[in-house]
Amino acid sequence: MPELSIIIVNWNCLDYTRECLASVYSADQGLDFEVIVVDNASTKGDPETLQTEFPLIQLVKNNENIGFAGANNIGFLEAKADYLLFLNPDTLVLGNALTEMLDRLKSLPDAGAIGCKLLNTDGTIQTSCIQRFPTIWNQMFDVEALQNRWPRWKIWGIAPLFDENREPVPVEVISGACLMVRREAFQAAGHFSRDYYMYAEDADLCYTIRSQGRTCYYAGGAQVIHHGGGSSKVRTTNHWSTIMTRKAILQFCRKTRGPFYSQLYRIAMGVSATGRLVLLLPMALISFNKTSSDNVRATIAKWTAILKWSLGVGKPIAP
Repeated sequence: MPELSIIIVNWNCLDYTRECLASVYSADQGLDFEVIVVDNASTKGDPETLQTEFPLIQLVKNNENIGFAGANNIGFLEAKADYLLFLNPDTLVLGNALTEMLDRLKSLPDAGAIGCKLLNTDGTIQTSCIQRFPTIWNQMFDVEALQNRWPRWKIWGIAPLFDENREPVPVEVISGACLMVRREAFQAAGHFSRDYYMYAEDADLCYTIRSQGRTCYYAGGAQVIHHGGGSSKVRTTNHWSTIMTRKAILQFCRKTRGPFYSQLYRIAMGVSATGRLVLLLPMALISFNKTSSDNVRATIAKWTAILKWSLGVGKPIAP
């Protein structure tokens, strides 16, 4: 029996998944582990090539895209170990990160889950790897510049990221990009909630684990690169993922705090978007260099999309 089951969901990102698998197998972990790759009905690339390149993996192919939560739950059904690692395909495991996390999880009797320090592609700290549970206030002030300026403000819960102490510390939310859990805790929580198509299912799982008397920990001694948050440049898209994130948080607020609070959250996002647009629009008229100008315009487009969502106007097209 393996000590650890690593579950990776692939959807149209074979190159990322390939690099992730290479990092898992090349790292000196000293672990007996299995890897389960769930292909979520990709339309680009042939996932069978992963099986050829990494013959030790177990490949599961879904006939339809059932979302992040559903695909991870499918992977869990194939897992044999008492400890599970849900790992994004756009990650790279560094050093003995998996061993460090597993040893810490085993040594903490009250621990239900544990996370690590996620790094952006450029090596900087990814502040989203641990968080407080979403509230109206921390979502309104969810600005990376503010987090970097005042990282110990309790509203965000990211202070452990900047401490020298490498001992595990209790946190509220662990990013689903690299989330290790005890099998018994995952089963008791009812797996990842299918209430979410994607985003916020990690917060929901951590919330359920904590409500059952277990603790979620952050282990700063383990590090993993997560490309997903690696660029500070705001990309010009239809902002589908941006809106899906807000919808997921709305669902989390409704589920944990009730419908009235969730509607207050939607209104607050509209107010926040309006305030940011008021500040950003004059900046768009000032002559910056091309990169700065593009970033400002892309940020305006993002917050315009959020404002429209808060008002129930428009619908972004999935990529």
